[in-house]
Parts: sequence; C-alpha cells; structure tokens
Amino acid sequence: MHRLFAALLAAASCASVAQAQQAPVAASAAPVYTLDQAVLAAGGSAPASEAATAAIEAARQGRSVAGLRPNPVVQGQVENIVGSGPYRGLRSAETTVGVALPIELGGKRSARVAVASAQVSRAELQAAIVAADIRVQVTQLYVEAVASERRLVTARDQARIAAEVLRGAGVRVQAGRASPLEEQRADVARINADANVERLVRLAEAARTNLARRIGRPIDGALDVGLLDRIPASTFGPMAPAQTAGTLALAAADADLAIADAGIRLARANRVPDINVGPALRRLEATNDTAAMFSISIPIPVFNNGRAAIAQATAERTRAEAVRRVTALDVEQAITDAQAEAANAATTARTAAGPALAAAQEAARIARIGYREGKFGQLDLLDAERTLAETRIAAIEALANYQNARARLERLTAPAPTTNSGGTDR
Repeated sequence: MHRLFAALLAAASCASVAQAQQAPVAASAAPVYTLDQAVLAAGGSAPASEAATAAIEAARQGRSVAGLRPNPVVQGQVENIVGSGPYRGLRSAETTVGVALPIELGGKRSARVAVASAQVSRAELQAAIVAADIRVQVTQLYVEAVASERRLVTARDQARIAAEVLRGAGVRVQAGRASPLEEQRADVARINADANVERLVRLAEAARTNLARRIGRPIDGALDVGLLDRIPASTFGPMAPAQTAGTLALAAADADLAIADAGIRLARANRVPDINVGPALRRLEATNDTAAMFSISIPIPVFNNGRAAIAQATAERTRAEAVRRVTALDVEQAITDAQAEAANAATTARTAAGPALAAAQEAARIARIGYREGKFGQLDLLDAERTLAETRIAAIEALANYQNARARLERLTAPAPTTNSGGTDR
C-alpha cells in the first residue's frame, strides 16, 4: 500500500510537470494580444483622446479667427427731413451712403495670432499628455489582467495539489497509517483551494472585462503573459539626477507661460486706438446733386486706457512663471521617487521570482518526498505548500508592481512632442 501511495503521488507530480511545460506552448500557439495593440486601440476610442483632438481643432480655428481683419460697416444717413419751412417733408433731404473701414493699429492682429498660436501649441501638448495618460492607464489594466491570469494558474495548481494530498491522505487512512483527522485537514485545504480558484476566476474575468472596456473592443486571443517577467537582469546603480527639461509636465508649464507672454503683448497692442475711415456719397434732394465725402474717427481713451488690462496680463504672467517653477520642483521630486520605486520594485521582483521562489519550490519538493516516505507529517507538507503558494503570489505581485512602476516612470519622463504650430498673418 505504501508503494501504491508513492506511485500515485509520483504520477501526479509528473503530470503536474508535464502540464506546466505544455501550458506555455498552448498559450503561445494562440494569437497574442499585445500591450502595444491595446494602447493603440484605447487611444482611438478613448473619450479623452477625442476631446483632446477636438480641442486642437478648436484652437486652430481660433487662430484662423484671430488672423481675420475687422469687417467693414455700411452706413446710411438721411438729414434735413420732417422739419419746418423749406425742410418740410423730404424736399431738402440729404441722403448719405458710405462704408466705414476699421483700421487696426499697434499690431493687434499679429498679437492675437500669437496668442492663438500659443494656445494651439498648448492644445497639441495636452493631446500628448492625454495619450501618455491613456498608455499608463491601459498598461496598468493590462498588467492587472495578466497578473490575474497568473494568480489563477497558481491557484489552480494549488487546488490540484490539495486534491492530490487529499487522495493520498485517504489512502493512508484506509491503510491504517494515519488518523482520520489527517484526511479532514486535507479536505479543508482542498475546499479552501477550490474556493480560492472560484474567487480568482471572477477577478480574472473582471480584469479582462475592464481592459476590454477601456480599449473599446473585445479582446481576441491570449494576453502577453510573459510581460511580467521582463525585468532588468542586473541591479540598479546610483540613480541619475532627475532631468525635467523636455518632459510633458514642464512643457505644459512652458506653454502656459508662452500664452501669458503673448497676452501681455496683446494687452499692450490694444492700448493703441484704432481708426475708422470711410468714403461716402451724399445726394442733395433739393438740387439732385451728388457729392463725395470722407470721414475719419478715432476713439479717445479716457475711461479705458488699457493699463488695467496690461496689469492683469502681467499678473497672469507672474502666476504662470511661478507655476512653472513649482512644476519643475514637483516633476524632479516625482521622477526621483519613481526611479527609487522602480528600482526597489525590480529588486523585489528579482528576489521574489528568483531565489525566494526557487527556495520555496525546493522546500515543497522535499516536503512531498518526505511525506511520501513517511519522514514528514502532513502539517509539514501543508505548510510547505502554503509557503510555495504565498511565494508564487508574492512573485506575481512584485513583477506587476515593477511593470506599473516602470510605466509611471516612463510617463513622468516622456518627452514632449516637437510641434510646428506657428501662424502667420494673412
């Protein structure tokens, strides 16, 4: 009976190894839906991306509007009517029809175009920020989906082992080599393992559903389960100083400062009064004669001389400059923290998925052999299996944490795109 029990466990162990070796092959045979494909699909369907694209179009149309000249005004006037004496009725009416042409002075039009061009650049930069945020969000969902599947595989393996231990305990009890309590403990472990599988199945389905919802389409094929294992082979050296120049966050602050600078220029240009000139024709009803006229008008800046607008624009520029300095400090701190987080996550992942996991696997292997040979008790075997399961889960969590930390670091250090949104007067 002892040999029969040992043969059963040995066969189950061989089947486990064969299943573990065949699983990656079966997974690799299916088409893999990669992270880059998910990011590309999400970028095309995300409402935030659509809003950013619409904002760029609105800013470009705003630049076109800023480059337009003021419309001329058609004027009409009738004088000397409905009076007394010779001005009774329309006998002495003087009818004037003309066109008033506003002429902008002080470079208002080019200043408006400069503000609008700066706003276009800011909108394009915001679209790049949205794209980077979408990539981080999709990466986190993708990593969670892959990690959920890895957790489920581990849970199913532990449930299989628990079922094997229960069968072995039953053989031992029937042979009179163990008490029924041992079989009861094994049964409790199997029930808990099956419940854990059921729980992780729902979590894996939810993670995959969340990813599909984010990318706006169902996921066809398997996910790239090897994504979690891509960690640096060596330890991190001293962290490089955080470089904020050219990052998206700092570029956004620079764009806001450029808008504020252009606003000051526009406020100063608006201080210069515009003039209205207009030719006209006047018809004299009494003599039926026609005469040409020319008018010119200039507003007098008495109540609004533009100084308040310049002061407002200057204050806005001061605020934008202060925000830029704060942003530079915040980005430097965030990059430094993200570098440390990614480095620590990589170290933890290498340890958990390497020496710690290997040690737990070896301990479980020895416990199984010792249990079959009667050298170790059931509690020793269950403890070794529980430690192996916990170490596997810890390794999965560490690998997922590293991938998420790396994604956040890449988001913080993502370079700003080079745009050419400068406008010219038309």
